[in-house]
Amino acid sequence: MRFIPERFRHNNLFITMFVISVIIIITVSITITWTTIRMSEEFFFDKFSITNAKVMDQVEESFEKYHYSVVVASNNLLQSGTIKEILTKEGSNLERYQDFFTLDQQMKRIKSSIDTYETGIIITGSNGIIFSIDRSYWPITDEELKKGVIARNTGNQPKKLMYQLDKRTAKAQGNYIVTSKALMERTSGNIYGSMYFAIKESEFRKFYSSYTSPGNHVFLVNKAGVIMSSDQSKLIGEKSEELLQYAQEMKAEPKDYIIGSFLGKEQIILTKYLPSFDLYMFNIIDKKTAFGNLIDKRKMVFISMGIVFVALLFVFLASRRMTNSLSRLVKQIESTSKHDFGQYVTVSGTYETRQIGQAFNSMLDELHEYVEQLVVSQKQRRNAELAALQQQINPHFLYNTLTSIKFMVQQGGKEESEATINSLISLLQNTIGNVSETITLKQELDNLKNYVLINQKRYGDRIKVNYFVSPGCEELQIPKLVLQPFMENSFFHGFIQKQDGYINVLVWQEGNKLICEVVDNGDGMEVSADCSLPDTKRKQQHFSGIGVRNVHERIQLIYGDDYGVSISSKLGEGTKVKIILPSQK
Repeated sequence: MRFIPERFRHNNLFITMFVISVIIIITVSITITWTTIRMSEEFFFDKFSITNAKVMDQVEESFEKYHYSVVVASNNLLQSGTIKEILTKEGSNLERYQDFFTLDQQMKRIKSSIDTYETGIIITGSNGIIFSIDRSYWPITDEELKKGVIARNTGNQPKKLMYQLDKRTAKAQGNYIVTSKALMERTSGNIYGSMYFAIKESEFRKFYSSYTSPGNHVFLVNKAGVIMSSDQSKLIGEKSEELLQYAQEMKAEPKDYIIGSFLGKEQIILTKYLPSFDLYMFNIIDKKTAFGNLIDKRKMVFISMGIVFVALLFVFLASRRMTNSLSRLVKQIESTSKHDFGQYVTVSGTYETRQIGQAFNSMLDELHEYVEQLVVSQKQRRNAELAALQQQINPHFLYNTLTSIKFMVQQGGKEESEATINSLISLLQNTIGNVSETITLKQELDNLKNYVLINQKRYGDRIKVNYFVSPGCEELQIPKLVLQPFMENSFFHGFIQKQDGYINVLVWQEGNKLICEVVDNGDGMEVSADCSLPDTKRKQQHFSGIGVRNVHERIQLIYGDDYGVSISSKLGEGTKVKIILPSQK
């Protein structure tokens, strides 16, 4: 059982090459198979769309014939002076009866132009007359007609011959396609009535029903996305955003067809705009039904699998032969002790493996010396950095502080001068006397408070300093002098424009991290978009001259890249410095 894993480790290159080859061969095979199927589908769809486009042209021709008959009848109505007179004049009941008789004669003559279709005509007049030769064509009451959306749409666009859907509430009455237009005088533009041509949707459907079949459907959709007619009668009256989107897509980028999802299936979608009707006609074919078993996908898969098997066998044999000598070298290198740099490998095999063996032996000679030098260098660097930090007390800071103490003594401020001296002593002890790289948070805060007290004695307490420390944080270890440089920065750079303000020091824990923030409401500063840290340097009157970048690099040197300093600031609003450290005692 141990032999197999051991062998795999020694032949890692062979396994990697073989796995990569397997992935490439399978990927290429799948790509070629998929591309072949897709190209076959596209070829079929192109031919199929040409045939269906001709079918849609024939359907459009049937629609146009019906539209032409309606246009002829509507023009006859508009040109009839008798009908206009009857629909505009006021008269007695007797005169109305005579008018209805006349209208009946006129309408029968006009209706003869659309007798080919089961279409009824209703006209309404501005004087309240509503006339229909036969109400059975469109079972709508006068009240419904007057107040309905069809009449309202007709009035809003009086010059347009509009095709609208009337979906009857009673299921037995069915649905109707209503063509409407206002009766309007050509010269004056006065509207004296409306005309309506109604045909049952089931009759209207006969224009294209012979071209439909299971999986092959036709939809007529208006510009609002409402399905006005379809062989899928249950969808009539429903609004389809999908179809409307497909229509707009094909209008923006003309195509013979598109493949899209509709009714929960992948469909071949062809569309045609009917300008006479102001409708979109869709021919939607179920892709699975249309494509069917045109290509034997199973057979293609088996052929591809056979090709893949042969190719993998060849790759296996070739890769194994090429990596044998390298595998032997790997065994020798692996057997070398991890801590014994004097054990060499045998130089043999092919030219490449011999060169690797020689290079490995040379590397062993130099590795030990290099590691020793590196350890010494790192240790010296850390010691130098810490020593430099502890010695960077600016003489001017000491001079100005002592001058302030002298002034306090002369003024008789014994207690004030004593507090300042004690703060200075503590500051010097923590900065120079303590050689530890890390101290407790409490020690750092005490050091910070001493520094703040000295500055407030010198410059006054126009800048208030507040401390907010979460319980349990004071005994945690932090690097020395990580807070003081930012307090110093706020004191001497943050309040040049503003005369007073505050500096808040906040400390809390988040999981296994210690978060320290120094926040002021001073002048603020510009911070680059990549949040790079400014290389802040202090003037001669400042405490230490330790740069912000110095603190950031110290933290990352000690703890790693997950920790460090980030600064956010806005001009006129203030600056926030966030220091992230590991939470450790």
